[in-house]
Amino acid sequence: MAAISAAPYLARDRDLHNRALVRGWLYVVLLVLVALVLVGGATRLTESGLSITEWKPIHGIVPPLNDAEWQEEFQRYQQIPQYAELNEGMSIEAFKSIFWWEWVHRILARGIGVVFALPLVFFWATRRIERGLGPKLVGILVLGGLQGAIGWWMVASGLVDRVSVSQYRLAMHLTLAALIFTAIMVVARGLAPHSEPAADRSTQRVAGFLVLLALIQIYLGGLVAGLDAGLSYNTWPLMDGKLIPGDLMVLEPAWRNFFESPKTVQFIHRLGAYIIFVTALWHMIATHRHQPQTTHARRATLLFLLVLVQAVIGIGTLLMHVPLHMALTHQAFALVLLGFAAAHWRATRGPYPLPNEIAVRD
Repeated sequence: MAAISAAPYLARDRDLHNRALVRGWLYVVLLVLVALVLVGGATRLTESGLSITEWKPIHGIVPPLNDAEWQEEFQRYQQIPQYAELNEGMSIEAFKSIFWWEWVHRILARGIGVVFALPLVFFWATRRIERGLGPKLVGILVLGGLQGAIGWWMVASGLVDRVSVSQYRLAMHLTLAALIFTAIMVVARGLAPHSEPAADRSTQRVAGFLVLLALIQIYLGGLVAGLDAGLSYNTWPLMDGKLIPGDLMVLEPAWRNFFESPKTVQFIHRLGAYIIFVTALWHMIATHRHQPQTTHARRATLLFLLVLVQAVIGIGTLLMHVPLHMALTHQAFALVLLGFAAAHWRATRGPYPLPNEIAVRD
């Protein structure tokens, strides 16, 4: 009888142990993804993204190993418009400096696929992936494969008739990376122990809305980066001497201004930051009112503080004319903010039920 009564507790301990293993793996994937996004940002900011003009998923792992191979790689780069219009006369040593940024970015992209796929197979084979979790993880894996294809599609846009990649494709590439990051964080947080029950529906909805706003803001940041929009109008709070600058709708048709006008895109990015700030402040106040002295309220406060810090970093980056270290700090903290917002939202909904609990319900 004692053995029978102990069985549910043993099953629960096993389930919690498996969750801890899976959660730890997902956190490692998140760290690699952060590194990938930051190297990608540096690659964009140093104009290095077009230095490798071919997509070789397997052979591309090995960089040039001798002078002849370096010359061959350099000659390929010399055939694209970026070299002819911006970097004509570049030395082989200067080329190597931009090549390595793009090469590391691609290696990390391949690496994260391995870091995600191999443990997934192992955990699945050893039955550590609980029911309902498998489709989520496979979906993330599919998004990762799609991200690789979009990455090359983005690079290809800058190899003919342009000296840089399309801002549309750059923003899509960055946003999909952020979406994958969010999905992994939500799953990992759902597997973590929760100290309190789920929050009320209103708190959950606003927390989820903040995640959506953060993703939209990252998309807008991708457009800003793709258009080099941060290199102009480097004042705050005024922009071009006004709170609402003129000439925001000069392109025809009008919709192009929201994607192709550096001035309009930067202004919308500023508006997005203001909206997130106000929403996070409202969420903090409302959560303390409806969920006083709870971890939900404390997380809402921390989330608002993270928004405030990110706003300060963003303003500083703009005022300093986007130096590399500030731009990367702004990008890194955007992921910190997004990750915390996603974890907070998942926490307001409570943890995933344990498999043993689901079996009891069934």
